[in-house]
Amino acid sequence: MSANGALGLYLHVPFCRAKCPYCDFYSLRGTADEMDAYCAAMRRKISESAAALRRKADTLYIGGGTPSVLGAQRLKTLLFQAKTDFLTADAEVTVECNPYALADDFFPALAESGATRISLGLQSAVDGERRALGRLSDAAGVRRAVTAARQAGFQNVSLDVMLGIPRQTAETLRETVDFCLSLSVEHVSAYILKLEPGTPFYTRREALQLPDDDQTADLYLQLCEALEENGLMQYEISNFARPGYESRHNLKYWHCEEYLGLGPAAHSFLDGRRFYFARSLQGFLQDEPPFKDGPGGDFSEYAMLALRLTEGLAESRVQRRFGHGIPASLRRRAKPLAQYGLLEADSRGVRLTKKGFLVSNAVLAELLD
Repeated sequence: MSANGALGLYLHVPFCRAKCPYCDFYSLRGTADEMDAYCAAMRRKISESAAALRRKADTLYIGGGTPSVLGAQRLKTLLFQAKTDFLTADAEVTVECNPYALADDFFPALAESGATRISLGLQSAVDGERRALGRLSDAAGVRRAVTAARQAGFQNVSLDVMLGIPRQTAETLRETVDFCLSLSVEHVSAYILKLEPGTPFYTRREALQLPDDDQTADLYLQLCEALEENGLMQYEISNFARPGYESRHNLKYWHCEEYLGLGPAAHSFLDGRRFYFARSLQGFLQDEPPFKDGPGGDFSEYAMLALRLTEGLAESRVQRRFGHGIPASLRRRAKPLAQYGLLEADSRGVRLTKKGFLVSNAVLAELLD
């Protein structure tokens, strides 16, 4: 658990202006009245949870959905409530934003309210690829948003990039990476497109002209190399940061530390138990309780999450958490995988290579039996 006993706090904002064709997250178009009701319910839930848990949070992540569609004033009320009731003075506070149609006062208002980190959805700097992904702004709009965030004082900006998207090539990916580097952002999250059942992309999957698995693997390795050559070091399968700018909030997930998720579809892990809210705005507004999701935090789950990190499954962390080292059985299963270049294993621990990250599900299944 966190050394200072502090939680991570996640707020799920379920509103979007439009649904991206690849997205399976819970989101909907919301009216002004629904957004106001949501914010009122969330403020109550933040206050009640802080009083019940009597613990602090040293990270806050407002995700979605598209939190920025709430507008600066509504987001300020959520930030104020969290800061008043829950957050430590040095908390990392991230707000996800879509760079489309942001008001001039948006970033100054967030900075004034205690936000410290901005995550912007780029996906691609190639406007044709962005249109295929259903993005509403062009690359120039993303550049303007980053510039505005900088002018408001934000010194920690992250961009989301997608790999394996329709018609993507090594050349178009290079354009996207160069765009990120030109903005000197501190963090990049790079996700391989996954076709989720029930989404428009899944329905149209045969007509999407996606890179095949080998091409997508080459794109991933190309991105890793280009970012690391320019100081954005990989610290997790999909995440790269300049030293000191790793996402503290997401590291809580990967270190299997405790977090509280509030809002429709938000998940939590507290006191060895997992629970989640229904994918229902009305259920949240009516104060329906979360669903139990069983126990969490055993060694297998801890190892699965830790092996997403470049530091991997560290012997010292395992010893501190469980009172024993990495099991000999896991180390035995690691040996043949190491011979194939999928992982490294030594006295410090076990960690996947970039080649191993590309087939991480298969590697983890073999390692964790």
